[in-house]
Amino acid sequence: MMHARKYSALLLCCLSVLGAEEADNPEGEGGKEVADASHVFFMSRAESLPDIKIEETTDHYLEGYIQALVDMHYYEHQVVVFVEDDVVYLANLPNNALLSNSITSFVKDIPCVREVKVKCELSEEESKERCGYVQQPCISGIWFPQLTVLYQPMLADPRQVMYSVAYRSGDRVIGRKVITIAMGDNFPVYRWLNVFPWCGDLQIGIEAGIWAPFNFDDVPHDDGTYCELVNTDYLLGFPLDYAADRWVFRLRLYHISSHLGDELLVNRPFFLMERVNPSFEAIEFFTSYQVTRSLRFYAGGGYMLHSDKSFPMDDFYVEYGGEVRWWTSRFCYQRLYGTFFFAVDVQNWQVRDWDFDWTVKGGYEISKLQGVGRKMRIFAAYHDGFSYEGQFFLLRTRYGELGFSWGF
Repeated sequence: MMHARKYSALLLCCLSVLGAEEADNPEGEGGKEVADASHVFFMSRAESLPDIKIEETTDHYLEGYIQALVDMHYYEHQVVVFVEDDVVYLANLPNNALLSNSITSFVKDIPCVREVKVKCELSEEESKERCGYVQQPCISGIWFPQLTVLYQPMLADPRQVMYSVAYRSGDRVIGRKVITIAMGDNFPVYRWLNVFPWCGDLQIGIEAGIWAPFNFDDVPHDDGTYCELVNTDYLLGFPLDYAADRWVFRLRLYHISSHLGDELLVNRPFFLMERVNPSFEAIEFFTSYQVTRSLRFYAGGGYMLHSDKSFPMDDFYVEYGGEVRWWTSRFCYQRLYGTFFFAVDVQNWQVRDWDFDWTVKGGYEISKLQGVGRKMRIFAAYHDGFSYEGQFFLLRTRYGELGFSWGF
């Protein structure tokens, strides 16, 4: 009971301090720091701590504060924190390298934390001491997990499900001046915890996406429009992901259908004679390996279960690539992380005679938690290979893009 009362008081103190930080503070030491531009953009996580001398705090105080922060940001994983001589020990970390690295990085940002160590198991005495104020894991799964998807998006994939808008230049299939819009999301439905011999997480979800390019180049203007909707692709998929340590696997069943835009058909009626229905269902299996916190590779392939007779698809395709991130910055006053990224995606489809189709993308991404969660990205991309717009799927093209995207 003594521990429970003590850490309840600490938690209330932490919450009151967090609320106070949102108010204006033009005077005092905190106000001077905010007024300094160098602190506004690159601060340590000391801005999150109470206005006291951190070096004079006890291990018990720091332990309670860190536990409250971790529970606030990573509540789904029920991580246990304890501190000895300013060294923080973390127990019950998820068996997922990306999530574990995010949690340890989050704790390392806290001042007076000399070192963060991972403790595989708690002793019986340690478990008993902390059971009064730390909720121990007692669930086998989570409905609608919100922190992140297990299989991270393949950023350079032209058909990656996410939200984005981009200006495309030089596409000789769709148009030299094109605005592309994508809308879609991956919605995790249920996550099983600590399953199979590797004690990983298994998650099933549902995802849907729409891709629509609008051509601004050489529009006939027969109906008074200054642009035309060329094509719209629709995707519905059911991913099943499994993550253990640095490995993540994804099995996905999905459907894609494509429809020419009404403005294209009005402006260019000859397409009515050439219209086909590129629609297919496929199953695919991918694996991803997180080499380091900054480097990731993935590879996989798919098999066509069915395709429309007007646009038959040959049976197989493969896809592989990688991503690297560097120069991570902390914007702790805004509680954000930023990092540069570069991604490469390569595809070979049997229906395209196994020719190479590759895309590179680079830019800057901002997220609330380092490495995981939803992000916003500003990017530049270059594609050399084939078009992905419906019935133009077999036509070669190349183009550059400048855009903005958001999602996982």
